[in-house]
Amino acid sequence: MKTVILGSGAMGCLYGGLLAEAGFDVTLADVCKEHMDAVNERGLVIEAEGKERTIKNIRGTVDPASAGKADLVIVFVKSTVTAGAMKGAMSLVGPGTSVLTLQNGLGNVDKLSSVVGPERVIAGITGHGSTLLGPGKIRHAGRGDTIMGEPAGTISDRLKEIGAMFEKAGISVKLSENVIGLIWGKLLVNVGINALTAVTGLRNGRMTELPEAEELMVLAVEEGMNVASAAGIKLESDDPVEYTKTVARMTGPNRSSMLQDVMNKRQTEIDVINGAIVDEGRRLGVPTPVNLALANLVRIRQKSYEEFLA
Repeated sequence: MKTVILGSGAMGCLYGGLLAEAGFDVTLADVCKEHMDAVNERGLVIEAEGKERTIKNIRGTVDPASAGKADLVIVFVKSTVTAGAMKGAMSLVGPGTSVLTLQNGLGNVDKLSSVVGPERVIAGITGHGSTLLGPGKIRHAGRGDTIMGEPAGTISDRLKEIGAMFEKAGISVKLSENVIGLIWGKLLVNVGINALTAVTGLRNGRMTELPEAEELMVLAVEEGMNVASAAGIKLESDDPVEYTKTVARMTGPNRSSMLQDVMNKRQTEIDVINGAIVDEGRRLGVPTPVNLALANLVRIRQKSYEEFLA
């Protein structure tokens, strides 16, 4: 199955690298020329558990059109640019192309559907962690299940085929009939961890070790649960608050993707994480003061990177 990774930062390179290592035809597409040049010149270096390995049979490009038509496009771009990135990569889409989003936040399924058509889109979440160490090099920081499903709630043949491909690459897969509920569940974890780590500069595990941080995390997740309930979303977890605490502990040494963005003075995905809870809360009449405060604090930080005194 010919696969193109649209957005080949830390997570895109991880999935692309594992698939290529298993013998699949993979092209990484990303806007960073230095990063893609490094992949083409030296291969993709994956650091995991103190060891490094180099994936040679993988290509990088800043021009998706150079990859030709793909059987599968896996989307890992920032949620803030999903629609624009997909529009710019329509050369990848042929008659049988499927488009899988494993991105953070809300709204990616709708954005992709508006560009390629809802019949092509598959949704999912990932429990893996990855950090971009430099051009052509990542660290595989944590493992977890990849859960995928058709937005309509069916287990299709194409879903099974993609799942089998991932399993061959050592990516643990579960297929779900409630992938939208799972996306909301992943959102609540990100709501509880990402903005707090971005604001404090602390690693994930500290969110459960400091009582003040844990209190804010709990309140943010509870607001998200209230919004999900009002929206009629069926969450898979019986206790999203405790699950968020567990994830924070399990990924204790990790820097969240939002903290990495802040450290590198990049735009974050705050608008589709805590900001999405605020927007949905306003639409549904559910108050979300903690998420509003966290979202605005991150937005202030984004607008004042050059003024920040480290």
